[in-house]
Amino acid sequence: MNISVIGAGTMGNGIAHVFAQSGHIVSLIDVSQSALDKAITVISSNLDRQIAKGILDEAIKTATLRNISTFTDIPNGVKSADVVVEAATENQDLKLKIFSQIDDHAPIDAILASNTSSISITKIAAATKRPQKVIGMHFMNPVPIMKLVEIINGYATDKEVTKLIMDLSIQLGKIPVEVNDYPGFVANRILMPMINESISTLFEGVAGVREIDTVMKLGMAHPMGPLQLADFIGLDVCLAILRVMHDGFGNPKYSPCPLLVNMVTAGYLGKKSGEGFYDYTDKEKKELIVSKMFN
Repeated sequence: MNISVIGAGTMGNGIAHVFAQSGHIVSLIDVSQSALDKAITVISSNLDRQIAKGILDEAIKTATLRNISTFTDIPNGVKSADVVVEAATENQDLKLKIFSQIDDHAPIDAILASNTSSISITKIAAATKRPQKVIGMHFMNPVPIMKLVEIINGYATDKEVTKLIMDLSIQLGKIPVEVNDYPGFVANRILMPMINESISTLFEGVAGVREIDTVMKLGMAHPMGPLQLADFIGLDVCLAILRVMHDGFGNPKYSPCPLLVNMVTAGYLGKKSGEGFYDYTDKEKKELIVSKMFN
């Protein structure tokens, strides 16, 4: 099957990786050639990590990389696609623009999927002339490791499209879960309020970063504390998802904590910026002194 993946960032390169490793022909698309080059380097490094763990061998790595071609424009990148998976920044206007372009240039029978973590699939589908072939395919990060794929039906998504994408996810070695199209779907509708409440607990001075994360790891058996998880997701992404849910439901319980807003405004985005609730420039992952914001 020919798969086009739009966006060469963390999610996009991971999605390209799993499709290519499963034997699909992948067109990886991004406006930046440097981003594409970096993506191939990351995929190669992740394959090396799998080889070191004995999960695969050099022949599979070679075949996986050979299955990926890169493009800096959508028309050429999607012209032969059976399935297009959009994995661009979590921005509604950008996604609507991308889907309109995909619709103009992908084959008429191609399925168009979005890796969005919260934006309405129904709204995205309305930007195309094939809403029945638009679906959500929400992978979890890191894509090569995490098993879950949230499959989101838009209002007009055809049942046969849902079945094909569910089956395709299984073929990738994933476990798909079918859900319906409401803000945040299931994963983030439950996860983001927990993260937001954790940030509020810090903001109100109830406990520190490490204390909050330790309670959730040891008391609730979470593999990672909510504040550290927020850093790994990206604080800007967390803020964007909360705003989608707040706007979509009109419920103040989804209103982002002021501390989260301030940190994103100041450029503290988590692991990708080097600092968030933790300092990732220090090998010991030193806790940031966020109390300075309240003094």
